[in-house]
Amino acid sequence: MRHLRAASAVTLALSIALAATGCGGGTTSGGSNESPKTLTYWASNQGPSIEADKKILTPELKKFEKETGIKVKLEVVPWADLLNRILAATTSGQGPDVLNIGNTWSASLQATGALLPWDDKNFEAIGGRDRFVDSAVASAGKEGEPPAAVPLYSLAYALYYNKKMFAEAGVEKPPATWDELVETGKKISKDGKWGLGAEGGNLSNNIHQTFVLGQQHGADFFDKDGKATFTSDGAVAAVKQYIDFMAQDKIIAPGNAEYAQNQSLTDFAKGKTAMVLWQAAASTFAAQGMKPEDWGAAPVPVPSGAPGTGKQVNSMVAGINMAVFKNTKNIDGAKKFVKFMTSDAEQKLLNKTYGSIPPVKAAQADAAFGAPDLKVLRDTLATSAAPLPQVPNESQFETAVGTAVKELWADAAAGRPVTEASVKERLEKAQQTMQQ
Repeated sequence: MRHLRAASAVTLALSIALAATGCGGGTTSGGSNESPKTLTYWASNQGPSIEADKKILTPELKKFEKETGIKVKLEVVPWADLLNRILAATTSGQGPDVLNIGNTWSASLQATGALLPWDDKNFEAIGGRDRFVDSAVASAGKEGEPPAAVPLYSLAYALYYNKKMFAEAGVEKPPATWDELVETGKKISKDGKWGLGAEGGNLSNNIHQTFVLGQQHGADFFDKDGKATFTSDGAVAAVKQYIDFMAQDKIIAPGNAEYAQNQSLTDFAKGKTAMVLWQAAASTFAAQGMKPEDWGAAPVPVPSGAPGTGKQVNSMVAGINMAVFKNTKNIDGAKKFVKFMTSDAEQKLLNKTYGSIPPVKAAQADAAFGAPDLKVLRDTLATSAAPLPQVPNESQFETAVGTAVKELWADAAAGRPVTEASVKERLEKAQQTMQQ
């Protein structure tokens, strides 16, 4: 019940934000209101920890300050808090000047009217729209309107696997289909080791995985008019398939039902779990003491054949965008900061560090992004990834369905039956929380 109230709270917050068009951040205490030479920046947690992100970003912010005389006050915000923090800022006016947003939230936050639209003039101030990969810009807002943000990091999901654990189980190659994944997972899931990791308490990850499975079952979760269709046969089948990795196939540890962000990666690095479905993970593995030769990356499995379009989609189009609250007291400084962070040099440096793909074309051409794991991500983005629904209430979808999946994980962990009927019941409750 507590989780349903949390979903309702986000629905209410977004409703208020939509009614308060034109409100926004940029007036936070200690932010740009004190000085036109100061910006406040909310960065999303991209690395293995908040402290790691601070260590990575602080030298770059100092570099920007040296170049422009503008000081940037950094706050790294955990993903579990980021959306609610942003929604609160759109209504209160107490927010940053510049912030990171998940690209899946772009249309929802665009609808509040709080973010600076990136029209041709604003894009020109940072070097032009044509510097960016088209698919990345397309995931920055509703089609036909100026994007609400600028692409910063491009991401896709891959299947990461522990080479030693595979060898010990006699598995010669990563699974290409879900049947092969279950078969591999069962060979490994014994003696305190598990085949696959999951993060049942991570609502965004729940959505990302079930959306991809939904695509493979022919479900979009919304119809062409933007109305929620969470209880379609395909959506129910997708969610049940995901939960069944624990409930029926027994290849995910029951404790994963409560895992939050990055906990599954820790188990992977410690040799407790052999496979994990994740976005760029190289920097986290390195921070956990893994060497590049310890793990491999392969495309996320599909029902049969090879990844592609339609039912062979194997990732959502993932990424992080930079947005500017349009009531910032330092709009020119904010645009200079976006230009700096999306410059060729910074794009190469930051995306190399995080193991992501630059959405800037010139930076993407760097040889470093041809590494085997990054090639998997690049190929996935180019050939077999689909964007999450770009509808105004997409953020509510993530909370509502993500919470429903979390509760189903809890059922599986406790040994309670997970059936088509119980999955449909949870998804029906999630659909009822949506603001139509």
